[in-house]
Amino acid sequence: MRYKMKNETLTAEIESFGAELKSIKSNATGVEYMWYGKPEYYKRTSPILFPFVGSLKNQEYTYEGKKYPMTQHGFARDMEFKVTEQKEDELWFLLVSDDSTLEKYPFSFELHIGYRLVGNALKVTWKVVNTNEKEMHFSIGAHSEFNCPLQDESDKTGYGLDFHTGHEVLASRINADGLMLDGKQKIAEDAGKMLFPEGFFDDGVYIVENSQTNRVSLLDPKGREYVTVSSDAPLYGIWSPEKKNAPFVAIEPWYGRCDRATFAGTLEEREWGNHLMPHETFERSQNRGSDKKSRVRCLMWQRAALLSLPHVLFAVHRAGQRNSR
Repeated sequence: MRYKMKNETLTAEIESFGAELKSIKSNATGVEYMWYGKPEYYKRTSPILFPFVGSLKNQEYTYEGKKYPMTQHGFARDMEFKVTEQKEDELWFLLVSDDSTLEKYPFSFELHIGYRLVGNALKVTWKVVNTNEKEMHFSIGAHSEFNCPLQDESDKTGYGLDFHTGHEVLASRINADGLMLDGKQKIAEDAGKMLFPEGFFDDGVYIVENSQTNRVSLLDPKGREYVTVSSDAPLYGIWSPEKKNAPFVAIEPWYGRCDRATFAGTLEEREWGNHLMPHETFERSQNRGSDKKSRVRCLMWQRAALLSLPHVLFAVHRAGQRNSR
């Protein structure tokens, strides 16, 4: 079921299946900022990635000596969430583990997803509760596709990204199995900005890790920011479908990523994995931090959708939860 919320500036729509954001529109102009999910390019708009981000080596993982099959990005995006709170400008959704999830992921959990409109921004909150008597290992991330080009242009010519770093940005690439390769390439020059060259997305996602940035903006052909995603996540994915010249770009803050092509470890040993102790909660906080060795307690991120440089916040509380590189 699709739910709508609005404030004086924006109107947003969220689907209960996957708790997936489907639309952000400007009330003043009617401009739609989210990709609308044409199957010939990509059928989704903004899926929640949980309890894995990206692909696993051999599409499986090992925990306590047992191998579990797992598809790319986990299962939350393909499950029905329950609405737990609804206001004019705020919605909360809940997914609780059940027999079907325990078969492929042996941890009990609650996954709360909150959306709240604040001025010209949409704040999205992820809250994970470990309801086990054992430590829980997981990843979580966003996969949000924004219209690019935004107007009636035929392609992305003149569009680009600003990583707001003031220095070069390096990214890793993946192989045909969706596993990360060694080595990095420069995707933005010393100012942290880039324009999309022809064929930029032909070879898959760009993985920007090691907390190189905490803010990524889409730029229009006049160099203006029209969508900004800001977060303290240690990784970002930048993606558009391979060799399709698709009219959108995904900006994806991640806590976790795909396996490295050479990875041969267990679930507990996965790079950038998060580890939550029994009955601990991934909860809202205004504290900020991005140390990849910290234990993350809170994930809060907001998406912006106006030309007036709105930005989004992803707050991280350092105490309580382990994050492994």
